[in-house]
Amino acid sequence: MAAIASCRGMRMSNGTLNSEPDLASLPMAQGGLTRLAIERLKSAGVPVAPILRRVGLTSELVADPEERLSVRSQIALLDEAATALNDDCLGFTLARDHDPRAIGLLYYVMASSRTLGDALKRLARYSKVTNEALVFEYREGNSLTITLSYSGVPRHPDRHQVEFCMFAAIRICRELTGQRLVPQHFSIAHYRSGNVAEMVRFVGTNVQFGADKDEFALNVGSGELPLTHADNYLNDFLLKYCEAALAGRREDSSQLRTRVENAISSLLPHGRVLAGDIARSLGMSERTLGRKLADEGLNFTEIFQQMRRDLAVRYLDDRKLHVSKIAWLLGFHDVSAFTHAFKRWTGKAPSQMRAAGVA
Repeated sequence: MAAIASCRGMRMSNGTLNSEPDLASLPMAQGGLTRLAIERLKSAGVPVAPILRRVGLTSELVADPEERLSVRSQIALLDEAATALNDDCLGFTLARDHDPRAIGLLYYVMASSRTLGDALKRLARYSKVTNEALVFEYREGNSLTITLSYSGVPRHPDRHQVEFCMFAAIRICRELTGQRLVPQHFSIAHYRSGNVAEMVRFVGTNVQFGADKDEFALNVGSGELPLTHADNYLNDFLLKYCEAALAGRREDSSQLRTRVENAISSLLPHGRVLAGDIARSLGMSERTLGRKLADEGLNFTEIFQQMRRDLAVRYLDDRKLHVSKIAWLLGFHDVSAFTHAFKRWTGKAPSQMRAAGVA
């Protein structure tokens, strides 16, 4: 699950990496997922150096396990690797195949815990030690629920890192307990049109894509399941290291634009996205949000339309998605409104972009 926490990437817009005014504020991670993807590329005989250059990484940087990587560059690298490997489910396949011990400290503090509930509480508390962008929430009620959200990086450009985290989480729960746990529900926020039968078989129940949240829930009694490698002495020892690492972690530097983007993502495609609704979800008035965005040289409409444009280009690349479905996913009431907006963004109709193979 911490492998979950080993993800870094640079945000891509219009096919290029966006520069950030404050590089020190970029969320960082241990980069374990980047290194897993690079191993997969090398084993398939795919040249790695060109991919690393395109996402702003170097072979020297990724070769050193002590070097931390940008979460944004990791997201971009996973997209590149998925294309190069012709594996549109790369995050899932890496989660299914990787050695969880490669996660390091977070895995071992989880594995040495007394119960599964304790292990998941450790995940929720210490995941930021290994990946500053990932926020795991653990809740107990009628079920035991794990919800994943992002901090400091936008959620909407990502698929593979999220899928790795979600499927790796289920796999690790099973390995730690020695039981094939089947979630009560399993949902992922982004949309997929392709065949997900293998993912469904792996989880053991329906996988809902295009959901409101990245989340799964287990039977509440599973929290009391004993772990096969429980070791109270080792766990106490590791907790001290985790607490020290947590104390030394940088304060959350989530930029306002990213917070706005992630709030918008949760509302698409459920209807009209209003600045006032987004402002309230961020705990401020619409006027305050507008002022804060203006202070950064931004405005709500530009952020919203750029998000729609980026997602439209991605969705058009999926030939199985009908244009009417894409329009709905982006919150348009009809295809003509989407077509008009897309022409305004790109100078081409969606059908022209798709036919040209540009998207």
